[in-house]
Amino acid sequence: MGRAQPVAEVDVNVPRFSDQPIRPQEQPDGASDPSPARSCPSRTVLGMRVDGTSYRETAEAIAALVSAGDGGAVCVSTVHMVMEAFDDPEFQRIVNSADRVTPDGVPLVWALRLLGVKKAERVYGPSLLPMVCDLARERGLSVGFYGSSAEVLDELVRRMWKRYPGLEVSFAWAPPYRALTAEEDQKAIDGIEASGASILFVGLGCPKQERWIAEHRKTLSCVMVGVGAAFDFHAGHKAQAPAWMQVSGLEWLFRLCCEPRRLWRRYLYHNPRFLFHFVRQLAREF
Repeated sequence: MGRAQPVAEVDVNVPRFSDQPIRPQEQPDGASDPSPARSCPSRTVLGMRVDGTSYRETAEAIAALVSAGDGGAVCVSTVHMVMEAFDDPEFQRIVNSADRVTPDGVPLVWALRLLGVKKAERVYGPSLLPMVCDLARERGLSVGFYGSSAEVLDELVRRMWKRYPGLEVSFAWAPPYRALTAEEDQKAIDGIEASGASILFVGLGCPKQERWIAEHRKTLSCVMVGVGAAFDFHAGHKAQAPAWMQVSGLEWLFRLCCEPRRLWRRYLYHNPRFLFHFVRQLAREF
């Protein structure tokens, strides 16, 4: 494994919380509103809800859920997630019941715009994580991290503390790469609750992290945010695509080239299917 990058070199597309204005948005008639803090339009992409939110609106919604005290779930959605939901109605139900489903992938931003959310913008998991940490530091909220490896978590926490002095990280655990026993799972639940974490970032990858969040939503009082590979990116253990590839919707190609054996099916199988079925959706709707 290569040498970890300095903190500044992994600050890719990371907005500061205080820099992000909230644009009031109206919910379209007939759209579902699963969150008490809903203030953004939503559209259905191949049966899965995607919200036309923003970094600031999502961060404020997370803070509102923390204040409500009933926990919550935030998904950052990609084409991969849409196709997992398309193929599995139960997984689609899990995602659609989340408090926010952000358009993490650029193709989903384009999809929202084609479906009428003209000002849709990307809310990218690796950029949302530090922004929410910034908000947590400002408001005295504690955060936790669940997933990845102990090495990654150690470096991630160190970098978050360096970037946001005063941030309270009350929990960090890398579960084993296998299904937990009932006793191990209960120990994790007890540890998270005892830590007092207000916001728990979950980095297990899609669809595992969304299923884990759904399974634990009733037993954990924190707001859980699934952020995929964000832990690895911010710890400097995986490279991010150049900015020009991100904005042009080619980040998938960069990641495929970096990890072809692991990711080939995700991109070479799901991406063409997404395009085919979304064109059919557009044809039916317009």
